[in-house]
Amino acid sequence: MPTDPYVPNNIDSDPRQLPNLAPGVRIPPAGSWHADRPGDLVAGQPHGDMLGSPGPDVGYARLLVERRRDRFVISPHESRDDVEAVVSELAMKRASSFGRAPVSADVEIAMELLGFSGEIPLEAPAWRLHLVHEAAHEYAKRRRIIDSVPLEVLRLPPEQVAESMAGVRAALEAVAVHES
Repeated sequence: MPTDPYVPNNIDSDPRQLPNLAPGVRIPPAGSWHADRPGDLVAGQPHGDMLGSPGPDVGYARLLVERRRDRFVISPHESRDDVEAVVSELAMKRASSFGRAPVSADVEIAMELLGFSGEIPLEAPAWRLHLVHEAAHEYAKRRRIIDSVPLEVLRLPPEQVAESMAGVRAALEAVAVHES
């Protein structure tokens, strides 16, 4: 495949003159660059409540949740869309804390922490219904739910998550009471 005339043949070659420049005119070297545009994150990615968890390809969690649709154990009064939105965002938070894209274990842990895998406990639907009601359409509500789950619990290996369930459910129940 031919190479463009302005591309050096080897690494040691000097950059060539562009064909449309007058003889003897050289392109000045590039100057330094600094973030000064209004949308640039000068101090890095901000962290805190209501800001989410940015990470590589976190949207993949939505596909992983969709593939596990038949494994969700939800009560008849819960909306599947609301449940999937909350579970996928919790999986996104877990994956981004490790600096990677979501994997199936992130979704499984999110389902377990929120109580959507296994059997529905008798006391869970009351607070869970308030917790996830309209969460698919309300960003602030999803963020409050996700921010209430401690990152230390999310980063636990799957076999140790069950030990922390009581504390997480208590925090989620408090959010549900606050929402209603």
